[in-house]
Amino acid sequence: MMKKVMIVEDEELILQGIRNIVDWEALGLDVVHMAHDGVEALEMWEKEPVQIVVTDISMPEMDGLTLIRKIREKEEQVRFIILTGYDEFDYAREAVSLDVENYILKPINEDELQHQLQKTVQKLEEMDREKVRYIDEKTQWIHFLNGKSQPEKKEAQEFAEILGVAAEGGSYHVAVLRWNMDGLKKEKIVDVIVDLKKENKLKLVHLPPDNLLMVLRDDDMDEEQVQEYFLDLQNQVESRYNLMTFICIGASIQSIEQLPETYRSAKKLQKYLIIEGYGNCISQRQIQNRNTEAVSMDETQLRKFILKKEREAAIDYIEDLFINNIQKDADINSLYQIAVKMAMLLQDVKKEYKLTSSRFHDLAEIMETIFRVDDIHGIKTAFSSEIVEIIECMHEEDSQYTPVVRQIISEVQQNYKEDMNLKTLAYKYHMNASYLGQLFQKEVGCSFAQYLSNTKNGAAKELILNTNMKINDIARQVGYPDTSYFYRKFKQCYGVSPASLREMKKY
Repeated sequence: MMKKVMIVEDEELILQGIRNIVDWEALGLDVVHMAHDGVEALEMWEKEPVQIVVTDISMPEMDGLTLIRKIREKEEQVRFIILTGYDEFDYAREAVSLDVENYILKPINEDELQHQLQKTVQKLEEMDREKVRYIDEKTQWIHFLNGKSQPEKKEAQEFAEILGVAAEGGSYHVAVLRWNMDGLKKEKIVDVIVDLKKENKLKLVHLPPDNLLMVLRDDDMDEEQVQEYFLDLQNQVESRYNLMTFICIGASIQSIEQLPETYRSAKKLQKYLIIEGYGNCISQRQIQNRNTEAVSMDETQLRKFILKKEREAAIDYIEDLFINNIQKDADINSLYQIAVKMAMLLQDVKKEYKLTSSRFHDLAEIMETIFRVDDIHGIKTAFSSEIVEIIECMHEEDSQYTPVVRQIISEVQQNYKEDMNLKTLAYKYHMNASYLGQLFQKEVGCSFAQYLSNTKNGAAKELILNTNMKINDIARQVGYPDTSYFYRKFKQCYGVSPASLREMKKY
C-alpha cells in the first residue's frame, strides 16, 4: 500500500521543486498534500492524515517544529523529515527531541532526499511489522490464558520462554493489574510498563486495553509479603503517574501450566472493584470469608414507596442500600443477587400496573448496566433513574384528567422550554390560579411547578445519555438559564448530578 506524504514549504518554487525532483511512485509514496505554512498543513493533515511529512522549519503563521508537536499529539507514528538552512542548524537540533527521521540542509540534494525517504519508508514498514507482531503476541497470550485449564506441555514451555521464566520449578506469584482508562493516554501506559520492567523479579504481559498480567518470582515470600509487595508497587505507580489502579492477586504456581487457571481466578476478583474501588489490592484469601449477609433489601418497603409514589423516600432508600450501608466485607455475589432481585421487582411493578414508556429499560438492559459499571454509584444511579421513571409514569397512567388538566399537561410537554407558570395558564383558561393549582395537584399527584421541573429534567436526562452536548448547553436547551439551579433541580429529581450521570454513559 502506498504511503501518504505531505510537503510543507513556504516558498512556492522550492515546494514545486521538491514535488518534481523525486520519483515518489517508485518509492511507494503518494504526495497528497502540498502546504505553504504550518496552519495550512495542520488543517490538511486533520482532513486526511499522512504517514510522512517533509517540512521546512522557518515558515509564517506556524513554524515546522510547532507543526510537528501538534501532529505528534494526535498521532505518534507519523515520520518527519526536516528541511533547514545553514543559519537554522542549531534550531534544527531541537527536532531531535521530537523524534524526527533526519534533517536535510538547503539547497536540497536530490539523492540525499531520496535516501532519507527510503529510510523513512523502511522505518514505517518495520513499525507496521512490529504492530502486527504485537497484536499477534497479545492474541496468542489471550488464547493461552483463556484456553484450557491445563494447556499442552509444549505450549506452556513456549509461553514460559516468551515470558522469560522457567517452565517448571520455583514459586511464582500471579497478579492482574487493572487501570482506569478514563482520559488515559497510550503513552502513559507505555511509561508504566517500561518502569515496571525494571523490577528484576517481575515479568509482565500487557493485555489491552486495561489489564497487565504480573508474574513475580520469589520462593521465600509468603502471602502477606506478596500482598505488601504488590501494594507497594501500586503506590509507586499511582503516585508517579497519577494513575488509578486495582490489583487482584491469584494463587501461587509452581509450573507455567498452572498460569491460565490462576490468571482466570485473579480476573474474577476484578468484580470486587465495585465495592473496593480503585487504589486497592485484594487476594483470593481476603474474600474467602466475605459476609453474605452484608447486603439485604426490604422488597416490601421499596415496593410500598414506589406504589405510594414517594419519589424522595424511594431514592433515599436506594442511597442507603447501595451507598450508606454497604459494607467493605460484603460478598460481591450477594450484592449482585440483591441487584437482580431489585431489577425483577421493578419489572413486576411495570407489568402489574401495565406501565409503558419509551424511557423504561427492560430487564436485560438493566442487568447489562449493573454488570458493566465500575463502582457502586453506577448501580445506584441505574436503579434511581428507573424508579423515578416508574413513579412519573404511574402519575400519568392512574389519573382520569379533566379536560383543562389534560390541556395543561399537553402544553407543558410541547412548550416546557419556555417560561411557563400556573398564573399565566389560569388566565389563559379563564380559571382561578389557586383552584387550578389544587385541581392539578389532586389529579396529577404533584404541583404544576414540580411537573414542569420533572418534564425538563426528563428531557435533560435523555440529552445527557444520548448526546455529547455540554451540560451548560443542555441546561439552556431544556429551559434552565441558570446552570447551578439546573444541577440542584436535576439532583433532586434523580438523586445524582448531571455530571455523574454523564460519566456513566453506559446506562
